[in-house]
Amino acid sequence: MINLKGKLKKNKLTIGSWITLGSTAIAEIMAKSGFEWLTVDLEHSAITLEQAQQLIQIIELSDVVPLVRVGENDPNLIKRVMDMGACGVIVPMVNSEDDAAKAVSAVKYPPLGTRGVGLARAQGYGLEFKKYKDLVNKYSIVIVQIEHIKAVENLRDILSVEGVDGFIVGPYDLSGSLGRPGDFECPDMKRALSEIIKISKEIKKSAGFHVITPEAGALLKKIREGYKFLGFSLDTLFLGQKIAEQIKKIRQNL
Repeated sequence: MINLKGKLKKNKLTIGSWITLGSTAIAEIMAKSGFEWLTVDLEHSAITLEQAQQLIQIIELSDVVPLVRVGENDPNLIKRVMDMGACGVIVPMVNSEDDAAKAVSAVKYPPLGTRGVGLARAQGYGLEFKKYKDLVNKYSIVIVQIEHIKAVENLRDILSVEGVDGFIVGPYDLSGSLGRPGDFECPDMKRALSEIIKISKEIKKSAGFHVITPEAGALLKKIREGYKFLGFSLDTLFLGQKIAEQIKKIRQNL
């Protein structure tokens, strides 16, 4: 398994993807496809907590870093997915310094945070708590989602919070906060993205972007723009677009 924490700290390129289907087979296929990390999505999916733990197990056993995008910045939910064995969390709608500090605190044990102690999968079901305790505060990962114009306005303060390892732009919600959902070419969206990259370079935190379309060219464009922590599409689009493309070719040649 790669040292994702180390790569984020050194601002090196990493490429992962999103899992929105509760299928362990799909998770295993994606984990064996060359991604360095995979995010189990608990915000916009029907994945249950029980399924999330199974997906985390599959990802980890495939030597890929398992992350979880929680549904909200909720300490109890963050604690539970970390106890399942997630290496870190992606936290949505982090719009202020206080939001970022709350997310970090929920991941870390005292004295760095306020996370309560459980004896679940991450702690070897109670047999490896000391080992886990010594590692989690040092190596756990906190990625904040920048998906509202308020977050862009507060980005310097957000990224200055100790324990925030990087951020990832949620393009749909960011454009939605500007009144133009899905319009990534509008002037306000372009200005917001320029400001995001500028600040990330100033503060030297890993800049991330979720490239929704499953096209390599779209991802390469974001790399050229300076993004380092890149989410490449998601399971449903990889599956659906490939099927649609091939069916279209078949029908065109009948």
